[in-house]
Amino acid sequence: MSFTNAPVTRTLVVGLIGASIGASLLDIKHYFYISIGTHILRYRQLWRVLAYQLCYLNSSEVLFGAMALYNMRTIEQRWGSRKYASFILVTALFTSVIPPLILMVFLRPLSFGLLDFLPAGPTPIIFAILAQYHAMIPHMYKYKVALTTGPPVGQDTSALTFSDKSTKYLMAGQLAMSQYPGSLLGAVVGWLVGYAWRNEALPGALTRWRVPGWVVGMRSLKTNAEFENMRRRLENEGAATGTASGVQQPAGQAEGNRRRTIGQQLIDEVRGAF
Repeated sequence: MSFTNAPVTRTLVVGLIGASIGASLLDIKHYFYISIGTHILRYRQLWRVLAYQLCYLNSSEVLFGAMALYNMRTIEQRWGSRKYASFILVTALFTSVIPPLILMVFLRPLSFGLLDFLPAGPTPIIFAILAQYHAMIPHMYKYKVALTTGPPVGQDTSALTFSDKSTKYLMAGQLAMSQYPGSLLGAVVGWLVGYAWRNEALPGALTRWRVPGWVVGMRSLKTNAEFENMRRRLENEGAATGTASGVQQPAGQAEGNRRRTIGQQLIDEVRGAF
């Protein structure tokens, strides 16, 4: 139960908690939600579409959001941090634009201005991850919760069946319904974006794109090449030293020495001395 092999998830959880606490302490919560009529149509504050997913504005949503991200860290562990970070960034791009656009173009006019509010928080991103979790991770076990106190008889239809994944869905459901209907809109859009990613319905250039390796702490291949060049240089210096000392080796044996590691050659030299 840790963030082993999940550095992106650790960054998301710590960042979510830190940003939410910071917004509360600095009294800047009013910058992280969207009112279409006021912020977009009247004051043209388009930057809010990039800011509204950075944090939650109440402690219960912070708790459920952090727990949901942590419980779905297995997606990063299966995909790898680089692919997972790329998925998060591409998903954030779509979920930043689509929910406000749907709210402004369709829902607000049809509701005569009643549906105007989009709450803060990365609920769309969490539901995009949940779509992958639903498709990739099988349940380990199932259990039933009886609705009656009597003993079960045959196929008891008065019991609800759950699995070990049910708690993850319940936490995500809490986020989707926390500030209905705006939060539900973000959840639905996030799930659809995640589903489209998985079924390669998004533009191919976006699904194939990957962040640079250094972003997620991957070591560069240049380091391995440098070690390989050093090894070859040491082998060549060893061969030149043997030639200068007058010790000639057959071609086959010299080729074998070049293929052996430095440690093996040192062991052979020590054995020869005794």
